Amino acid sequence: MSQANDDLTVHELTKTFTGASGSLEILRGVELQLKKGDAVAIVGPSGSGKSTLLYIIGALDEPTGGNVALLGQHPHEFATAEQARFRNKHVGFVFQDHHLLPQCTVLENVLIPLLADRAATDADEQRARKLLERVGLAERLSHRPAQLSGGERQRVAVCRALINEPVLLLADEPTGNLDRHTAESIGSLLLELNKEQNTLLICVTHSAELAARFPRTFELLDGKLVEFQREGTASA
Repeated sequence: MSQANDDLTVHELTKTFTGASGSLEILRGVELQLKKGDAVAIVGPSGSGKSTLLYIIGALDEPTGGNVALLGQHPHEFATAEQARFRNKHVGFVFQDHHLLPQCTVLENVLIPLLADRAATDADEQRARKLLERVGLAERLSHRPAQLSGGERQRVAVCRALINEPVLLLADEPTGNLDRHTAESIGSLLLELNKEQNTLLICVTHSAELAARFPRTFELLDGKLVEFQREGTASA
């Protein structure tokens, strides 16, 4: 059950897809309670529903049943426009593909989430510059994505996800397209920024190495989350 002091509560979450061949239940009563500052990894076989769960938590997809509460609010109960505003303000996303706009500079790409509601201010630009400096891209502000390495592009995507100072940062296979050295660097960056920004970080990954670096790791099995204890035992 949800608790009053949890910043994120996922309760009895279900998701069923219906197609020509019938219904397929992907999520079966998922439960999860987290607070700001928590960092968790979610692993599981391909097709188990990890990304689906992440998108529902981030209000990019709708559940079949159950609910998600972030900061005591239930975004899936909102109208479409209100839900979009809530998501833009409180949730940051980092995907496997960086999804940067090729015609925009690094600095402009980071500022894009702000433009949904208003024009970027000088203070916004200063925050973007500080974020980019923090991830080692202070000399790349005027570059365009094609002029960056894969790791640099993903660092820009991380800064973009943080520009609105979200409570919740969701990363879907953030190192999936990167070489091992760069993947380790991005993993370190996510965990460091989680502590510095006091965000709530959830990372879906196929990488056992990345998952092992998180304080808590869950596996999505048969539609439910099972947490692995560091001693080697598992509990629901």
